Order: sequence, then structure tokens, then C-alpha cells
Amino acid sequence: MDYKFRCECPITSALDILGDKWVLVIIKQMLIEDKKTFKDFTESDESIATNILSSKLKCLEELGIITKTQLPDNKKTNLYLLTEKGLALTPIIVELSIWSDENVRELNSIMRDSPEITIMKSDKNAFIKMIQDTYKSKTEKFY
Repeated sequence: MDYKFRCECPITSALDILGDKWVLVIIKQMLIEDKKTFKDFTESDESIATNILSSKLKCLEELGIITKTQLPDNKKTNLYLLTEKGLALTPIIVELSIWSDENVRELNSIMRDSPEITIMKSDKNAFIKMIQDTYKSKTEKFY
């Protein structure tokens, strides 16, 4: 894949991939909410349009952030799984969660309280490892 980047800046280059409003939502859904199929994503609270979802899943696959395979017992259903490159985004998801809790909560009256935020804040690295290990254990049978 020949991906076009705006400049040579590492942050801008990362945002060229991750800066879309849906990409990190999809990764969060896979990592934390156990979403694996197209249907799983379409039934989520975020209500991503199916054409956008298709486009983002294809892009994430082309970038090596996710893989697409088929369910072993249902060859018609595609299964989307995070790669190691995708799992490496876990610290970003955790940091965004903490930042949002500390800086966006006052602006968003419907933001839910999450006991995980307290755990994240007390030991980020342990929480990141726990999320990654949990994801791997739930998906290892599909690799």
C-alpha cells in the first residue's frame, strides 16, 4: 500500500492514520468491547454508518493494524482482529480515557463513570498489560 503522508513529522504522520474520528473508536471497540464482526460494530452505541465502517476497516487492514479472517464455523462472516501493531495502540486508548475523564467530563453531562478510570490512573502500565493480555486470550483461538 502506498500511503500518502502530509509531511515528515512523526506526530502528523500518526494523525494521518489515527486522526480520523472513527479509527480509534473502532480500535477501542475491538480492544475493550470485544467487537469482532461487522454486525458487532454496527450494533454499537457509536452508530457508525456502514459505508464508513467498511472503508475504515479496509484501511486499518491495509495499514496492518487489523487482520480480516473468517469465523471457523461460518465462512460468510468476516472476523476483524487487532494485530500487534493495533495492540500497540492500547496506551493511546488508555491515555485518551484518562485525559477525557479529567478534561471533557465537565463538558459532557452524559459521560458515564467508569471504575476502570481509577485503576488506569493508579497503575497505567498494569492496566495496559491487563487489557492487552485479556484481548489476546479472547482472540488467540482465531489466529
